[in-house]
Amino acid sequence: MNTAKLKDNILELIRRTSAFLPPDVLNSIESRMAFEQKGSLADFALDMVMQNIGLAKRKSGPICQDTGTIAFTIKCPVGLNQIELANTIKKAIIEATEKGYLRQNSVDSITGKNTGNNLGHGHPVLHIEQWDFEDLDIRLTLKGGGCENMSAQYKLPAEFNGKKYGRDLEGVRACILDAVLQAQGKGCGPGYLGVCIGGDRAMGYDWAKHQLLREIDDTNPDPELADLEARIMDEANQLNIGPMGFGGKFTIGSCKISARNRLPASFFVSVAYMCWAFRRRGVILDSNGDINHWLYQTPGEFEDRVEYPDSFTVKTKGVKVLNTPLNEADIRALKVGDSVLIHGTVFTGRDAVHKYLHEGGELEQIRNGIIYHCGPVILKEGKSYRVMAAGPTTSIREEPYQGEIIKKFGIKAVIGKGGMGAKTLAACKEHGAVYLHAIGGAAQIYAQCVKEVRGVYLEQFGSPEAVWEFKVEGFPAVVTMDSHGNSLHKIVFDDSSKKLKSILK
Repeated sequence: MNTAKLKDNILELIRRTSAFLPPDVLNSIESRMAFEQKGSLADFALDMVMQNIGLAKRKSGPICQDTGTIAFTIKCPVGLNQIELANTIKKAIIEATEKGYLRQNSVDSITGKNTGNNLGHGHPVLHIEQWDFEDLDIRLTLKGGGCENMSAQYKLPAEFNGKKYGRDLEGVRACILDAVLQAQGKGCGPGYLGVCIGGDRAMGYDWAKHQLLREIDDTNPDPELADLEARIMDEANQLNIGPMGFGGKFTIGSCKISARNRLPASFFVSVAYMCWAFRRRGVILDSNGDINHWLYQTPGEFEDRVEYPDSFTVKTKGVKVLNTPLNEADIRALKVGDSVLIHGTVFTGRDAVHKYLHEGGELEQIRNGIIYHCGPVILKEGKSYRVMAAGPTTSIREEPYQGEIIKKFGIKAVIGKGGMGAKTLAACKEHGAVYLHAIGGAAQIYAQCVKEVRGVYLEQFGSPEAVWEFKVEGFPAVVTMDSHGNSLHKIVFDDSSKKLKSILK
């Protein structure tokens, strides 16, 4: 096989997977948008999602800045050199990272050091098996950390809301719906589910993720599982969790279930949660490395000359404008449900930075400012920087630190996705701060809001974890935790918990 040609085609597969949402996913979002109330927060979120999809296509940039775990599922002909194939894939990944198609996402679990090129022990993930054909079937899934963290594994029998469930499909149903409830907006809903019944722990998660390779509109060949998939779709979308956990009718877009044999002593239910930025593409190559055809693609999709917009529009009425530096009066005037546009300075800050600041580290630049939970994709061009993607990360990871950091540095606003917990809510009330929910996955919209990178601090933590000082204009977000002790996330969770209890009664 021509390895140079193979490398170029894998690089193109990575680009397409990162920047172009598959048509079956796009169709599912478009078809369900109509069910949301016009002018609602759910409608606002989905409108931003659709505009972001168009911007990513136009700019050929990552749909979401978290390009996640790079997982290849490959079927190859007997006799193909699999070591050479793996090395070619790794070369394509290095180049894709340099071009900004992928974020630097591979971190040594012992030292915490980012490799900078997306390679490392166990990364990328390569599932290679032989088949009785001469062609090479390569499928790529990019699964971000936010949705990966909301994947779940259960053991049956189990108890939910005081009711016991056994080792049967009713028990499986209860596990899946509980996983949807727990995900809320943390996994960038609406979500897409892959489920495995049985197997051992490792096989369960692996086979659950394998279900994400199925087309959204396919039909399960097992009638019982087909019925269960349809029931989960109906009941999960009754929970009123909605896009981003804002409340609404579109909570999940698909549920694909399969089973593996198990040990008599074990009955696992593994749920792979995928975000709305459901990135998977595939390609069939011949024995020389030439493309036969693309998978998960509509005819002419990449020859389409439709001009996507080069900007975005916030259509929500009554948007409040926030200019930095913010004062306490600005903050106290905000209430849960308010939509805002930010103009001024924000500082990114993720896990390593929050731990550093909580343990006594100093960063005077952020005092009285705004912290944005974001690990952007940024390319250095000479002495300046270009922001390729800059959407929010899941905020709940910073819950152990956030309240103290708000107090210590006088932070006026925290931006992220998925909401935070009681400690942060209490700190917002006591010290006059708010939590602003940015639209998860909308990496191109937020990259466009960044007009200048004014500085970078704590670079020793690696590019995604460093503190980037951004000058932003027209940065859209929603107040979901205010300075008066109110939390939209708690309201939605309490409501959806009651609905689930009624469904499972």
